[in-house]
Amino acid sequence: MSMLVITIGVCAIAAILFTAFAPYIRRCAGGGVCTSNARLDGKTVLITGANTGIGKETARELAQRGARVIIACRDLTKAEAAAHEIREDTGNEQVIVRELDLANNRSIYQFAESVIKEEKLINILINNAGVMMCPFMKTGDGFEMHFAVNHLGHFLLTYLLLDLITRSAPARIINLSSFAHVFGRINFNDLQSEKSYDGGLAYCQSKLANVLFTRELAKRLKDTKVTVNSVHPGCVKSELTRHSFVMSLAWKVLTFLIKTPKQGAQTSIYCAVAEELQEISGKHFSDCSPAFVAPQGRNDETAKKLWDISCKLLKIQWD
Repeated sequence: MSMLVITIGVCAIAAILFTAFAPYIRRCAGGGVCTSNARLDGKTVLITGANTGIGKETARELAQRGARVIIACRDLTKAEAAAHEIREDTGNEQVIVRELDLANNRSIYQFAESVIKEEKLINILINNAGVMMCPFMKTGDGFEMHFAVNHLGHFLLTYLLLDLITRSAPARIINLSSFAHVFGRINFNDLQSEKSYDGGLAYCQSKLANVLFTRELAKRLKDTKVTVNSVHPGCVKSELTRHSFVMSLAWKVLTFLIKTPKQGAQTSIYCAVAEELQEISGKHFSDCSPAFVAPQGRNDETAKKLWDISCKLLKIQWD
């Protein structure tokens, strides 16, 4: 029997086995599922970047549970389309769209001002929006894009809304991070990646910053009945990879191992509604369970230093 025949035979068997077991592989890759049936009637949820992907599915589920949901996005056309779809699917007319550009500090201030003026409560803040492996660019405020959108923008937004959130207690803050934080380091000598730039490393640094921000904020919110936790949603098929051809290609090739947006939203939903997390703060979750945090994400000295520098960059006093 020739080698070619053997090779074809092996490939055929592999294809048959893959086809047979693919549904099981896909199900395992889907990860944990939020099993809580908690309702959110009378509560207000604010989600950044909820016009697509994980954020949109999170908004859909929380609207289904009766919450007033504020979708905060830069692209109002996509946001309005998402809000309309969610209203149609859930029958909940309290799905509101507000403009927010996390790469623009002025936009963040204007957004926060309108929310404080118009909303009586913010019971759940989900800092979901993000960018990944984009080309080197700076925001109008002079910050590297990953660090600006993924960390500083949400840092400033949380700061501006914290009084309203605290008055709404019990309340929850959820920061979308990533397992990528494991590969991150906070480069205090080059936070804006001006000396050298690598899109992957810049992304990992920003995701580590999310974990450290969560840790330090939890300490400062002790005894306020406001909790804050971070989330790794998993590898999810979303628009986040649009700036990276390699990542987009990998996502397509390994699609059977990639979560759908609905699956990726499960841990955010879990952290938003699970009764057992009412008093849990400063933790990191994945697949609706406590997750590993890298040593650099558990460093209190680094967390405090990042906090102070973030305040200085944003020209705010947050004691």
